[in-house]
Amino acid sequence: MIRTAECVSPMHPDKMCDRISDTLLDIHLTHDSNSRVAIETCGGNGLVYVTGEVTSEYKITDKEIERVVRDITTDDSLKVITNINIQSPEIAQGVDIGGAGDQGIMIGYACRENSNWIPQEYNLARELNKMIFKYHPHDGKTQITILPNKKVVVVASFCKTPKNILEDLCRNFFATGEYKIKELHCNPAGDWNIGGFTADAGVTGRKLAVDNYGPRVPLGGGAFSGKDATKVDRSAAYMARNIAVDYLLSNPKNQEVLVRLAYAIGYDKPLEATVIVDGKQSIINAYDLRPQSIIKTLGLKSPIFAETAAFGHMGAGFSWK
Repeated sequence: MIRTAECVSPMHPDKMCDRISDTLLDIHLTHDSNSRVAIETCGGNGLVYVTGEVTSEYKITDKEIERVVRDITTDDSLKVITNINIQSPEIAQGVDIGGAGDQGIMIGYACRENSNWIPQEYNLARELNKMIFKYHPHDGKTQITILPNKKVVVVASFCKTPKNILEDLCRNFFATGEYKIKELHCNPAGDWNIGGFTADAGVTGRKLAVDNYGPRVPLGGGAFSGKDATKVDRSAAYMARNIAVDYLLSNPKNQEVLVRLAYAIGYDKPLEATVIVDGKQSIINAYDLRPQSIIKTLGLKSPIFAETAAFGHMGAGFSWK
């Protein structure tokens, strides 16, 4: 089958917003592991707006937020506006008794197409992006289309990176592997030097397919970044991935696993917990899927989230595999 996926670099405007939100989450968890955090960031045209809800023993200052924004964007000229309030008591009352912090559907996935157990088109797009970013840490995107007979169409657009350099990097990336380049499109609209918030706006949670498994796998809908683990949008999605990998590796014949979890706000047990292994569906029974148990199992009270916002959350070496 022909399949396509993309990846964006950590300096893409949307990813900078994700990274700001998750860095602020980590700061709160460092000082108070029970912090309730839901921070959204929007940036563009010289302005960054940080808003959301935080209930924590640690009181972050506007100056700390400004420092995080400027460290991540490497732009000291940005104006930062903050609007942080406490978590709604009506949401808190359900979380306080161990219930989910929101309703929602969470998807987990694993397959045997590579050592990261993620779709190969997404894996290639991400690994290529990471390699280019290592040498040229700028705003950028990669995209891979896998064609029959191990042929690929490659797209790479990176700020402040000349086309000929990008072409060399892409050719080197595929030189020794099983895939061969059929078409190569580097900076197809021309070389560019204006990127980040100067060129485009960004918002937390706008790169959901990049954060998950690429477009082949359905999305539950919830974003991850800026949210503490009482929000099952994040924690249950991580647990669903954990379960998917467990099922995949439980039998060497298993090739593809999809997990679906669904929750109601304030309720501690999932309304759906199903797994589909190579097209055969069954009920998940062997896991404690209450939010507080997920948090304990995966160690989600630790300040580990800023790293997740850089190059995807799944198959990237985290505790949820």
